[in-house]
Amino acid sequence: MQLTRRHLLTTAAAAGATTFLPWKLHAGGHLPNEFKTSSGLYTVNPIGHASFVMDTPSARIYVDPVGEPAQYADFPEPDLILITHEHGDHFAPDLLTALTQTADPHIIANPAVAGMMPEGIEAESIANGESTDFRGTKIDAIPAYNITEDRLNFHPQGRDNGYVLNLPGLRTYISGDTEDTPEMRALENIDLAFVCMNLPFTMGAEAAASAVNEFKPTYCYPYHYRGRDNGTQDPEEFAAMLDGVEAKFGAWYGEA
Repeated sequence: MQLTRRHLLTTAAAAGATTFLPWKLHAGGHLPNEFKTSSGLYTVNPIGHASFVMDTPSARIYVDPVGEPAQYADFPEPDLILITHEHGDHFAPDLLTALTQTADPHIIANPAVAGMMPEGIEAESIANGESTDFRGTKIDAIPAYNITEDRLNFHPQGRDNGYVLNLPGLRTYISGDTEDTPEMRALENIDLAFVCMNLPFTMGAEAAASAVNEFKPTYCYPYHYRGRDNGTQDPEEFAAMLDGVEAKFGAWYGEA
């Protein structure tokens, strides 16, 4: 029987397999958006909710990987994994164990998550306001937190990260879970942004659009937009409120 990489990754934790077969474009039905720059081609593959795979000319990046190993099995192994914070829709220790059975990615996380890594897995810890470097790309940790009084317990100030990836030709902001903080509004020269919006945990579409209209990325993905108790936000409504920013859409929740 011929084993596929999907089979290998799905069973990696149990079998300790280490062999991959070549990746297929548009793997697993996750259709990417492409961004052609003078520095090369970037692709964004939404996985679900807050998780995505980003291919860059220098590295393959998994952001907040959560879900089943099979969802990642048709993608090449990660070079870099970014984790914003400890909540279960952003940090999945069992999945990290499976992914690192067949790869040796560098992991960057906020200090709280860096202290929660599964046995045998290490993460580089960077806190709010700190920076690091991966393969020549500077990565900045942007504060991610709630500012509305009745939401402060969800994401307290000083704990969680967003990230700015200073990628050549596509400077990228990943919000993590946050409201429209002064630090978000003060961002400059962002080409591509991923901005969360769901209630009661982060912010509504109107607040998200207001912040995006202030820091003015070229492109913006609404993501992480399903909430609790009627807190789901409409990405189309968010897009309609943007001024001079192009909204990009992904199949975050299995949409065609």
